[in-house]
Amino acid sequence: MYKPVRAGRLYEQIVEQIEKSILDGGLKSGDRLPPERELAEQFGVSRTAVREAVMALTQKGLVVIHVGRGTFVTDGTSEVARHSLGLMMKIGQEEGTRHLVEIREILEPEIAALAASRRSEENIVSLNEAVRAMDASLDDTNTFIEADLDFHLGLAEGAQNPLILLLVDALIDLLRELRVRTSREDGALVRAQIHHKRILKAVEDHDRQAAREAMRQHLEQVRRDSWRGERR
Repeated sequence: MYKPVRAGRLYEQIVEQIEKSILDGGLKSGDRLPPERELAEQFGVSRTAVREAVMALTQKGLVVIHVGRGTFVTDGTSEVARHSLGLMMKIGQEEGTRHLVEIREILEPEIAALAASRRSEENIVSLNEAVRAMDASLDDTNTFIEADLDFHLGLAEGAQNPLILLLVDALIDLLRELRVRTSREDGALVRAQIHHKRILKAVEDHDRQAAREAMRQHLEQVRRDSWRGERR
């Protein structure tokens, strides 16, 4: 698919080829790039050069990295949305947090319900991996948060609606900031994990109503934890 690159700033040549593939339609929004090792072999370069290229593509908003799942092509609109939403949040942190929680309460119960109806076995594998990662990192907040975000993105993928995935992806940085704040509450990660497992079971069982209700209860807990965090 790709041509070996010549000496020079190798990563820039890799960026150029991948960017051309995106513009030409060879790579479409939502496509996953090959693993780092495979790209290095295709381009005939080191994995370091590939890593630099992927970071440059990320900065351009052309790809997004989901820890544990890979690097995916985006159309760039989610990056614009992220910056705009981030600016709105900085206008007033407490009010911004409230707005974010409200948006989640509107969107995520129905996302969970759709995922229960439409999820694939691959989605279930990814969700289980995220839950296991959270179980293993209850004493490592940063790792837990990244697995938590993977779980919620996995539900959006399970909904099988590219617009939903785009919306959730646009919110991801704000969700990370909110999770950092709420995780400071005693027992917050353990409480979240109880809810995650209930959501996962409902999705596995194709139970739309149970998935919707489990997510609603999860977000109620997030609201309580964020309320306490804002008043510290």
